[in-house]
Order: sequence, then structure tokens, then C-alpha cells
Amino acid sequence: MKLIKDKVAKLSFVALLLTVAAAMFYTPAASAHGEKSQAAFMRMRTIHWYDLNWSKEVVKINDTMTISGKFLVFSGWPETVDKPESAFLNIGIPGPVFIRAGSWIGGQLVPRSVSLELGETYEFKVLLKARRPGDWHVHTMMNVEGGGPIIGPGKWVTIEGSMSQFTNPITTLTGQTIDLETYNLGNTYFWHAFWYAFGVAWMIYWMRKPMFIPRQLAMEAGKGDTLITPTDKKVALAFGVAAIGIVAFTMAQTNAEYPITTPLQAGLLRGMKPLDLPTPTVSVKIDDATYRVPGRSMNMTLTVTNNGDSSVRLGEFNTAGVRFLDANVTEDTTGYPDDLLAPEGLTVSDNSPLAPGQTRTIQVTASDAAWEVYRLADLIYDPDSRFAGLLFFHDENGNKQLVQIDGPLIPTFI
Repeated sequence: MKLIKDKVAKLSFVALLLTVAAAMFYTPAASAHGEKSQAAFMRMRTIHWYDLNWSKEVVKINDTMTISGKFLVFSGWPETVDKPESAFLNIGIPGPVFIRAGSWIGGQLVPRSVSLELGETYEFKVLLKARRPGDWHVHTMMNVEGGGPIIGPGKWVTIEGSMSQFTNPITTLTGQTIDLETYNLGNTYFWHAFWYAFGVAWMIYWMRKPMFIPRQLAMEAGKGDTLITPTDKKVALAFGVAAIGIVAFTMAQTNAEYPITTPLQAGLLRGMKPLDLPTPTVSVKIDDATYRVPGRSMNMTLTVTNNGDSSVRLGEFNTAGVRFLDANVTEDTTGYPDDLLAPEGLTVSDNSPLAPGQTRTIQVTASDAAWEVYRLADLIYDPDSRFAGLLFFHDENGNKQLVQIDGPLIPTFI
């Protein structure tokens, strides 16, 4: 009976090890990821990305592409999300399919976290180098300490070639040129294999002993002291001393081989230069805003005043990266992602040119399947059902200016 119990326990332990190993080495392929998983209020009331440009849609291994544009740190930042006092400009991709060769905000290199101000607009650029072939969804993203990753619009990019062709050469401060893709790779494999074998040897030693059920029975019978023998204590001590000794010896050897090192830089960059945008000459007051659930459309009543010296027309409503355009005023020429673009999704009750000094109350409707596809309609079920976005007005000279808006959103079901 004892032999059967031991065998069952050992087989159970082996099955557990195989399950853990499978979980470690199996990584399912991710074809896409994105903003749909984030709450609508997060995407609407935090970072507004606009004037985005993906420089290439097809890129070869080792070639580069850039993502550039502007982002506005919304002045009505939600109270439930930590403010971007420590934020990191990033790119949302399914693994290291690109490497980030450089990031800039306001023309300043930003290899680490930065501090951003509410209500300010910043220009950014990220340089990417293609590493792994495939079709990948490439997003803008801002990581905010305490607030998590805030994902922006994404676009499909195709990388062509073979990953075996990829190289990542750099020159160190001591003048040595190395390829980061393969540098010391053999050493990495060796130490992973060594410590894995070290751990397996430790487990095998204890697998020769009575396992879970026999140990429990021994404990219940008051014979727990018999489970650990003097030999077991000596073996455990030998494993512990060996682990500490190996780490200490190899650390000393590494320090002797590489005497010149610098720590990872983790300071916070402040004083990011925002765009010096002119004060908007158009003022907008939200009289009411509703979301019509059956029609997947948002309806706003706006009172618009033109305080400038040129007539203006409303051309775009941008919220959570989804762009609703009035085709009579503007069209997209940047190759913006189709699923985030409603080229005829914006209708205005009276969108004739608004003359300087004139005030007009208009009915604005933003309708498209994107409200449901991108789960923006979930906003109506939030405890704080408020929307936010950017209105873009175009004047007769072809210039445009943006106006931030936000307010309560009331659902209607008829």
C-alpha cells in the first residue's frame, strides 16, 4: 500500500512539473491587441492623440519607420486615474517585433519617464526598427505610473524578411562595437540551463522521499520529525552553500572582466516643452449630450461663438482615437486606420460658415458602428458617465484649431 501511495505521489509531482514547464515554454501568438479592453472613460478623458502618422505600412527587417504626431493631456483628467506626473512614451505591440531606436517629446530625447502637465499639447516621435516578420498592430501608448498603459490608435504594419537577418549593433562608451541581438547569448543559455539543472537536481533528491500523501499521514500520526533525516539536512546545506558560492564567485569574476559599468538610468525628466498653440478663437458650450443606443449615435447641442477674424466650420469630432468627419468640410489624407475613421460620421444641423463675432446653436450627431465595436458606448454604464473629445474647426484659409469639450452623457433607448 505504501509503495502505491509513493508512486501516485511521484507521478502527481511529475505531472505538475510538466504542466509548469509547458506554461513556461508555450506562448500563444497574439495577432492583435488594443484599446477595446480599456474602459471608455480612460480613452476619452486622459490622452488625446491626433495628427498621427505611421511613416510606413510595409517595412523590411532592419529598416526603420516612425510614428509621429501630437497628444493632448486632457485638462479634465479623471480623479480615479493617477495624474501623469511620471509617464513613459511607449509603443503598444505584441512583443518585441520592433525595437525602439529613439523617442522624442517636444524635440527632446526621452529614453526614460517624463512629467506631463494637464491641459498641455505635446509633439512626439518614436523611431522603430523592424525585427520580426509578420503583420502587427502598432499602437501609440503612454504608460502612467499608477494609471497603467493608456493605449492610443493602432494601425497594421507588415514586416517582411527573415528574423535571422536582424542585427542591432551599438558602440559602447569604451569604443567596443557589439550586436545586442546576439551579444553573450551563449553565456545566457548556459546559465539558464545550469540553474534549471540545479533546481531539477534539488527536486529529484526530494522526489526519492515519500511525497505529499505519505508526508501528510506521517504528520497526522505525529511522526513529522522522522521525515527529515540528518543526511537530508547535510544535502540541503550543501545545496545552499553551493548556490551562494557560485553566485559570489561568478559575480567577482564578472566585476573583474567588466570593471567599467554604469547603472540603468531611472530618473524623471521634467520640463517637457509643450506646443505653443494659439488660444482658440472659437468657444463652445455644451447645452446637452445624449447617446442613442439603437442608432449607435451621439447627439450634442452646442452653442458655438466665433471670436476670430475668419469664418469657421466644424469639420471633425475626435474621441478615444475615433474620428468622425464632416465630408463637406474635411477628408482624411493621412491613411488613418479605417476602423477608427468615420469619413461621413459627423452631421451638423447648420454647418454654413460661422462669421466672426457670430454665435450659433447647432445640433451635432456623431454616428458610426465604432461606438459599439470599440466599446465606447459602455460609457453610459459608468458611475461617472462623462464623455470628452476634441472638436476641430476649419477656417476659410485652411487652418484648423481644436477645442476641448467634456460633459455628462445621457443614454436614450428610443
